[in-house]
Amino acid sequence: MTGIPLLDKSRLVAERRIELIVILGALTAFAALSIDMYLPAIPGIAREFRVPIGSAERTLSSFFLGFTIGQAFFGPLADRFGRKTPLYAGLALYVLMCAACALSRNVEMLMAWRFLQAIGACAGGVVARACVRDLFGAEEAPRIFAYMMLVLGVAPLIAPFLGGYMLLWASWRGIFWTQGALGAIAALAILLRLPETHGGAHRTLHPGHILRDYWEIGRDRRFIAAALAGAVSNSSMFAYITGSPHVFIDLFHVRPQNFGWFFGAIAAGLITMAQVSARLLKRAPAETVMLSAQAAQSAAGAVVMLVAVTGIGHADGLAVALFLFVALNGAIMPMATGIAMRPYARNAGMASALIGTLQFATATASSLVMGAFSPRTPLPMAAIMTGCAVTGLVLHLLLRAPRTSA
Repeated sequence: MTGIPLLDKSRLVAERRIELIVILGALTAFAALSIDMYLPAIPGIAREFRVPIGSAERTLSSFFLGFTIGQAFFGPLADRFGRKTPLYAGLALYVLMCAACALSRNVEMLMAWRFLQAIGACAGGVVARACVRDLFGAEEAPRIFAYMMLVLGVAPLIAPFLGGYMLLWASWRGIFWTQGALGAIAALAILLRLPETHGGAHRTLHPGHILRDYWEIGRDRRFIAAALAGAVSNSSMFAYITGSPHVFIDLFHVRPQNFGWFFGAIAAGLITMAQVSARLLKRAPAETVMLSAQAAQSAAGAVVMLVAVTGIGHADGLAVALFLFVALNGAIMPMATGIAMRPYARNAGMASALIGTLQFATATASSLVMGAFSPRTPLPMAAIMTGCAVTGLVLHLLLRAPRTSA
């Protein structure tokens, strides 16, 4: 495969801009789809396998761990062989592991297959971020990442509904069969409609050279300030994802098929805030938008803690507070990704992979901490979320380079 010449890229972006944003957004949605669709089934999985809720929640943690590790491999492959070949390999693995998850006989098997499913799924996010950098350039990337949230946000908006109602018609195993079918459809769409945006490069895949390149990217202070701080802030959402099924379904007795209403409303806030942040870029640099959103999220964490302690409004009150908190991730992550990837054109795949690795390493940590609890109140979830938000803000303030403009 050969890359598209610059002139052709410019013409392609002008003619198919919306379609490309939709396709790339859909590729980044595989993580959310694979996580959110089966959230309503977590309590049922625990009951079927006769394990504590924390054991069932650790199937989420294993997915996060696989997503973390897999991206480190797909980044160099995307820079060496072009964007589409590693993507096909990842989707093939994803589809196979969806079938394996559906056939699991115990929670340990499910954890193992979810780990491998995540390795396949992560190819979509790595390639999509690199393609944005290939096609749209450094300056427009933060805005494009924000627009992609319109598509990415559809997964958490509708996936819990699909998973919840599927539990009425079939068991949780049907959820994984459905995910596999969606993966196959995505592969067909990519074959027909996604162009190759990077022809590959004659770069060595020697582990020592790969580690050296990752080290050089990680030493970039502006990269690490945006990528790490954004990842820690965003990990608050994964504490919410891990803990919310137990909180709403078990503690507040929300029916699994109705859980999607709470989850979907909160996801709608994520989408809305991403579009607000894209408009704010006309008035303020990306770093200012990101820092403001992190500060607001830390304040919103105090509200979530207050509601968790006092029980104001019961399930509805908690949902409103979580809406305010989670929505701000829609402003934080597109800005963090755009800032971090700005200097990296030649090795956008590796920069994208390192961003994703940081995101899911912190997500794994917050999910594991959340999974260690079988709480009787929403307070542990609220405390972990708030801690992530405050830590992300502090890291950004400490790590950012002085007098940096976004």
